[in-house]
Amino acid sequence: MAQYTIEEAVILARRAILAAGASQATAEALADAVVAAEMSGHRAVGFTHLIDYLDGFKTGRIARNARPDITYPTPVAISVDAKDGVAQLGFDLAFKELVRKAREYGISLFLQANSYTVGELSYYTRRLAVEGLLAIATSNSPAMVTTDEVRQPLFGTNPMSFAAPVASGSPLVIDQASSATAFVNIRNAAARGTPIPSGWALDADGKPTASPADALKGLLLPFGGSRGANIALMVEVLSAGLAGGKWSIDVPSFHAGSQPLRVGLFITTIDPATVAPDFQMRLAEHLEQLAAKGLYLPGRKPRPGHVEIDEDLASQII
Repeated sequence: MAQYTIEEAVILARRAILAAGASQATAEALADAVVAAEMSGHRAVGFTHLIDYLDGFKTGRIARNARPDITYPTPVAISVDAKDGVAQLGFDLAFKELVRKAREYGISLFLQANSYTVGELSYYTRRLAVEGLLAIATSNSPAMVTTDEVRQPLFGTNPMSFAAPVASGSPLVIDQASSATAFVNIRNAAARGTPIPSGWALDADGKPTASPADALKGLLLPFGGSRGANIALMVEVLSAGLAGGKWSIDVPSFHAGSQPLRVGLFITTIDPATVAPDFQMRLAEHLEQLAAKGLYLPGRKPRPGHVEIDEDLASQII
């Protein structure tokens, strides 16, 4: 593993994105998100996923010089057309206004359509929580999740994220897929040659499998059976239906071909100070009680001051 300072890691990512032909604005937005994913422990959507972005720029799955179109359909809503670019750029451009609206009205909405996959979904909610805001985000993705009954692609991994500000501490951040695991975890397991747990995926014949290589040819399963499928559908309605992205069954592959994905991103932002001035302190006290009982609190461990990248991976990026 090669060790980089945070600044060095951002520069490495930015240079690679620029070398792939992307604009300066795209490179800055995406590089920050990639390094943030590494620092938060979501390495599968950090530098490993950057390879997908770089290939997407070269093949045309991602517009290299996209200029998102931003409109304001209501006083509290921001609507963005990502123009086939990266999701992070549209969010960056709307961020200050999204925060301002939440503080003025108590709530604001961010709805973005026509982007590549969102990367680490908690990147968006965490940034809002740092501003003292509570945020809920959803996004859809190419259909690769099925159910035991259907055994055909129905939904994307359709992640959701929740983040809340905490008095005198880092935010509480939850980030998880509607599927039993993310596709990138299957792909990474296949690269390592390690088996996957039962209940994660089906093979090409629709049979349960512990082989990640067979899972790559098959489909993922939702977490919790029909309950997870219901969550995936809810995410789909918000991200594709309301935000305007393509339905997952209509989204092309994120790692092959040349067609843009055009998925959706939906974010609800709430200023807790407008309805519960003591919210952050009460949450801090409650989390202390839960931690004392041994509960793991996601998103609250100290972030490292450096980034470690596998040397083989770094050689693909440089």
